[in-house]
Parts: sequence; C-alpha cells; structure tokens
Amino acid sequence: MVVINYPEPAFRLRKKEETEEIFDSQRKKWIALTPEEWVRQNFVQFMVSVKKYPASLIAVEKELKLGELKKRFDILVYNSRHEPWLMVECKAMDVLLDEEVLQQALRYNISIPVSFIIITNGNYTMGWQRGETGLHEISILPDHE
Repeated sequence: MVVINYPEPAFRLRKKEETEEIFDSQRKKWIALTPEEWVRQNFVQFMVSVKKYPASLIAVEKELKLGELKKRFDILVYNSRHEPWLMVECKAMDVLLDEEVLQQALRYNISIPVSFIIITNGNYTMGWQRGETGLHEISILPDHE
C-alpha cells in the first residue's frame, strides 16, 4: 500500500442549480463534484503540491482507445520527455480496490504504456512499477524524474 498524506484542500466549489461543482485547475473548467471527482482532485493536488510533479505534465480525463472502445483515463503523468510515465485510476471512496480495478488500469496500460500504475479510492492507494519481469508493488509514489 502507498501512504498518501493529502494536503489541506484549497478547492474552488460552487453550486449550480442542484449540482455541486469543483473547479478543475488542470482542465480549466467547472466539473460536477462526484465522489470519484473528489478523489481525483485530491490526488492531483497531492501530486502537484506535495510530490512537486509539474502541473503542465499532468493530463486529466483524456480519451484513449481500447480496440474499438473509447475509454477515459483518470490521470496520466508525462515524464520530462513528454512520454507517458505514470497512470492513476481513481475510484470513489466506497469502491473496493480489487482485482477488477487493477485489471481496468492494466487494460488502459495496453493503449498507453507507462512505468508506474496507481489505483486509489482516496482512502487506500496501491501502486506498481513495470519492470522486465512484470509488475512490482511499490510502497511510495515515485518522485517525478
């Protein structure tokens, strides 16, 4: 398990009609504040504020193709050469991080190969590093290269 100590949130929130929204500083727009979005926003803030990942090298909710299917990854971090480096699959806090969640991230990794795969529900975070002999579990989020 990877321990994440989230910083105090500094989010911009608003209510639009009956929907609570959060301003996504990566996408530069207001997004419906779902339980999964709350986890995604906190994880991005952790990567930028605590781990010092360059915000300009983080993509959020972009489309990818799996054969004929179109899917969306949650968070993709690029290395300094602008190559996909770390992928994060976010789930709501009440979703169990099980084999199904890991398999989803691994399917996305087929289309976008990365060195690190992270799955999180905000309460628990698990990570793996891809090596020559397969995936190896990690206990800390890597520093950006």
